[in-house]
Amino acid sequence: MPVLTHEQQTQLMAAAKASIRHAYMPYSNYSVGAAVLTSDDQIFSGINIENAAYPAGTCAERVALGNAISQGHTQFKAIAVFSPKGEISPCGICRQFISEFGPDIQILFQWQGQLQQVAIKELLPFSFSKTQLNA
Repeated sequence: MPVLTHEQQTQLMAAAKASIRHAYMPYSNYSVGAAVLTSDDQIFSGINIENAAYPAGTCAERVALGNAISQGHTQFKAIAVFSPKGEISPCGICRQFISEFGPDIQILFQWQGQLQQVAIKELLPFSFSKTQLNA
């Protein structure tokens, strides 16, 4: 499991935290920011975007990954998730979405007052992947 340096962790969490100022959450008032670190050490951020039809909203993690992917990046080291409301980790849909790009992507989030760094394969151990489609 690739371990991020303290500097990388700090920088990535700061980017996730900074992005929440743009969160669009008029219904839940629950802002979430995310930042993804590409394999070439670029950072792309994202925020949650709610919609009156709740399932149509988009999580910050998928927005951050979408921003990076739209710029040609598909190799990722890590993604940080932040909410000023406290403890947060990627939802199930985001876990599956992140796992599409590799089982060793590191997920950074606050849990029980501690910064956690966990590989996506630990958060979603039996993910559906390309290998099932090729079976």
